[in-house]
Amino acid sequence: MTMERSLAAFSFALLASLASAVVLLVQAQQNPGFISIDCGAPNQYTEEYYNIAYATDEGFIDSGENMQVSSEVIYTYYQQYSKNLRSFPTGTRNCYTLRPDRGKNVTYLIRATFWYGNYDGKNQTPTFDLYIDVNYWATVSSPNYFYEEITYVSQADDIQVCLVNTGNGVPFISALELRPLDDDISPSGLGFLQLHWRYDIGLSSKSPKRYLDDVYDRIWEATNNNLWIILNTTSAIDLSVNDDAYKYKIPGEVLRTAQRSMNASSPLKFAWSSIITKKWIVYFYFVEIERLTSGQQREFTISNDDNQFRETVSLEYLKPVVVVSTPVNGGNITFSIESTNKSGKPPILNAVEFYTIGDLSNVPTAQDDVKAINDIKAMYHIKRESWQGDPCVPSKYTWDGLTCSYGNPPRIILVKLSSSNLTGEIVSSFLLLSTMEYLDLSNNQLTGAIPETLAELQNLRILNLSGNNLIGSVPEALKKRVLDNTLIMSLIGNANLYQANPCPQKKKPKKILIPVVTSILGFFLVLFGALAIIWLIKRKRIPESSERTLRSKNRSFKYGEVSRITGNFGRVIGEGGFGKVYLGTLDNGTLVAVKMLSESSKQGYKEFHAEAQLLMIVHHGNLVSLLGYCDDSRHMALIYEYMANGNLRQHLLVKMHLPEDHLKVLTWNKRLRIAVDVAQGLDYLHNGCKPPIIHRDLKTANILLNEDFRAKIADFGLSRAFASENHSYVSTCPAGTPGYLDPEFQSFGNLNKKSDVYSFGIVLFELITGQRATMRSQDGGLSMHILQWLIPIIESGDLQRIMDPRLQGEFDINSAWKVVEIAMSCTKPMAIQRPDINQVLIELKESLVSEARGSPEMTSLELHSGSAPLAR
Repeated sequence: MTMERSLAAFSFALLASLASAVVLLVQAQQNPGFISIDCGAPNQYTEEYYNIAYATDEGFIDSGENMQVSSEVIYTYYQQYSKNLRSFPTGTRNCYTLRPDRGKNVTYLIRATFWYGNYDGKNQTPTFDLYIDVNYWATVSSPNYFYEEITYVSQADDIQVCLVNTGNGVPFISALELRPLDDDISPSGLGFLQLHWRYDIGLSSKSPKRYLDDVYDRIWEATNNNLWIILNTTSAIDLSVNDDAYKYKIPGEVLRTAQRSMNASSPLKFAWSSIITKKWIVYFYFVEIERLTSGQQREFTISNDDNQFRETVSLEYLKPVVVVSTPVNGGNITFSIESTNKSGKPPILNAVEFYTIGDLSNVPTAQDDVKAINDIKAMYHIKRESWQGDPCVPSKYTWDGLTCSYGNPPRIILVKLSSSNLTGEIVSSFLLLSTMEYLDLSNNQLTGAIPETLAELQNLRILNLSGNNLIGSVPEALKKRVLDNTLIMSLIGNANLYQANPCPQKKKPKKILIPVVTSILGFFLVLFGALAIIWLIKRKRIPESSERTLRSKNRSFKYGEVSRITGNFGRVIGEGGFGKVYLGTLDNGTLVAVKMLSESSKQGYKEFHAEAQLLMIVHHGNLVSLLGYCDDSRHMALIYEYMANGNLRQHLLVKMHLPEDHLKVLTWNKRLRIAVDVAQGLDYLHNGCKPPIIHRDLKTANILLNEDFRAKIADFGLSRAFASENHSYVSTCPAGTPGYLDPEFQSFGNLNKKSDVYSFGIVLFELITGQRATMRSQDGGLSMHILQWLIPIIESGDLQRIMDPRLQGEFDINSAWKVVEIAMSCTKPMAIQRPDINQVLIELKESLVSEARGSPEMTSLELHSGSAPLAR
């Protein structure tokens, strides 16, 4: 009996599965190429009225919560998908991934539907942003049922629709639909087309037309002008393939109705006002549905009020004509359809669509990188809130643990997955990240052997595999790269890894060779002693080993060359404790900054040499680059990339003497960007370098700005590398700049990564206030630390009093408070209370997200709709 029941249960389950598969197959045949998602629905179903199969969110998105609209309004709309929604209370960006059958370079209609329906009982409609792939689509903010629709040519096989939390409520979505279109119906090279209105003119019924009437499932809303005359016909519209209008596939039901003006001298007009700067495109659909007497033909001209567009149309009975305007713009837009002089018939219109051109300014990450990182995400089951959408773009939504270069296209250059509970072997997908410079997989449970193919990543400079369970021997190709100084590799903490030290062990010499070895060692001891004496006599020279390293990595300049490229040291662009900095020009035209060590330098050979050594092994977009050096007799110089906008301190000291001086002031957005750049540079030094590197003298004067005001950290003369991640150092003579020094370091000489975090916090306060780290007291007397002035004001909640008055109030208050809170956490008196720079970086990126953005708005002369053009 038990066996029979089991067989019966199995048979039933099998039949149910087959039935479900058949249903899905039938639905796919009914709706070829359609993707229809009822967001938040508990199960899939077929919408009976339109015969469209709707799926659940499963397989399209990993985040969010299924919700139901309030029971008080659940029956307001007849669509099944209006009753559910999916909300996203966590994460900044949550993305649906659509995988259409036809793949990339195909035109699609994509429609997102929203109805708040007071699902959360708060009766507060949220406001959030909608993105298509990496580009802004629309701002969603309405308590009413509505949808956003675009015509979009996909750039990749996957299309992502993302909801972005802007700090004004929880994002949600009711339905998401994709429909393939004919590739010729959208003008090429214009970005995407965002629908504003689509009208079926002359339709007496108020029910919109869509699928099955429209094979593309466009939604045609009925609209009529009371001053125009309604026309209709029961005759079949000529929709033959050889007609140019065929590709638009306008339903015959839509084209069989129309409106015309009262007489031939009265034009049809559409007018609306727009305060957005985007360009408009209008699609006009015409069919002659009146039988005219022999010899008569309806002819009219469509034009824009300022003649940005003009076209004349002649109609034949039941033959469609489609007219697509060229892009037009302006504050007040009017389109007129006017009868020509030779036509005695009034103008006619059957249907019309109004679009704006969406901007596709953001370039997505290279597809090889996207595929690789998504494969890594899937193989290791990585669950991180930020790991949705494009991994690099927009830059403020870059995935946590990644750093990207922003060329064309952007590329992933850093992957930091330390302490991420990764298990299994090191997957081959990492090899597809061909531009990767830094890979940190430390402190996980990775097993298996180290792939030798990692050595093929030519750009890889740092590889951290420490703290795992790797086995076998270190691949020879990786050892060679370590010995060639093209790779820094850490393998400590892998107990079963043979020869974890990447430097190969020499074989033990046989006993018979001991006398020979002893003699050789004795010879070298004498030699080294002599060299040591020479070094003490000539302290100004770089040690030979270091000089060889310099020459292997950077160009060596003679003093005469340095004099020539600087125009005999003709232009001083900076000065510090080491000496002066001069502007130079290389033979290829590249501008450089030349730092000369003066003989009277307070910052001597040791610091100067330390900077040269450090900049040869660290390379990052937010650290100044060393291009060459000079060690010629008594002259030492370092040649750097030229930073056109000087240092940050100079820009924070702009005086407001003339009205135009306001243009020289760093905007709030630039200040935030600079803060992020500096934090990224510090994060690389602290967490990207093994061992970690402490800058020790971070200040606004050591933050340089290039022509685009992107920031790079400079002056590494006091920097120190630590032996381990948590190592600290006690100095009996703390060095640095007053005002920026960590209180613990000042008092006790305790130096660690949090010392730089304190200095960074002071830099943040300088960006916020425009004040110096050490400022004059209010009575103009003794100097006071910036924190003495700031903290009482911040505690009183008076943000305006501390903001740089040169900003003239042009900043987002939420963003400003966020940066103040970050700076406060960085400047805690005890190092243990301060965050890691990586956490600071994450929060600074969030402050960029919270910055207010302008959203498109539309005003209209049509009172009943609030958004439609006025037809008259």
